[in-house]
Amino acid sequence: MMTRKEIKQNQKLAQALFNKAGIVITKKEAGSIEVADFGLSAYKQTGLAVLVYVNTDRCCAKELALLPRQTCPEHRHPHLGRNNPGKEETFRCRWGTIYLYVPGPKTGHRQARPPKSKASSYTVWHEIVLKSGAQYTLAPDTLHWFQAGPQGAVVSEFSTRSVDAKDIFTDREIQRITRIV
Repeated sequence: MMTRKEIKQNQKLAQALFNKAGIVITKKEAGSIEVADFGLSAYKQTGLAVLVYVNTDRCCAKELALLPRQTCPEHRHPHLGRNNPGKEETFRCRWGTIYLYVPGPKTGHRQARPPKSKASSYTVWHEIVLKSGAQYTLAPDTLHWFQAGPQGAVVSEFSTRSVDAKDIFTDREIQRITRIV
């Protein structure tokens, strides 16, 4: 849950990160940045700022801004019917460092740490490190989570249709859509 003032403040922080990445956005786009706190009211720890450029039946393009060490919690994009196997997405790091975790062999010396109070809801530990210019593609219905490095990060996301409200989170307390008070 966030106030309108907190939303505006965090939109400005996201815009500053986009500027660092050299990503130019319009005034209208700046005002449309989604600030997601996942219903945990701990945005700087677990949260994400999202700017959607396009989201049609066939494709989606977004910019994601994460504050230093901010985490997007573990989730997957499930099968949504006969003609929709779930969202396939490619993350391309534009600025900073992103630590992406997916199923696979457990990485020994991981760079990211999930929030202590929610550690039990993080189950995949194969680390993919994305620095500026690196990218990684996730198949539909792949469990994943990610965390920004110490300076924060900006990631471009290219995917098939995005239906964020249908994402399934490992932590059952998470609410994908931020409540504004």
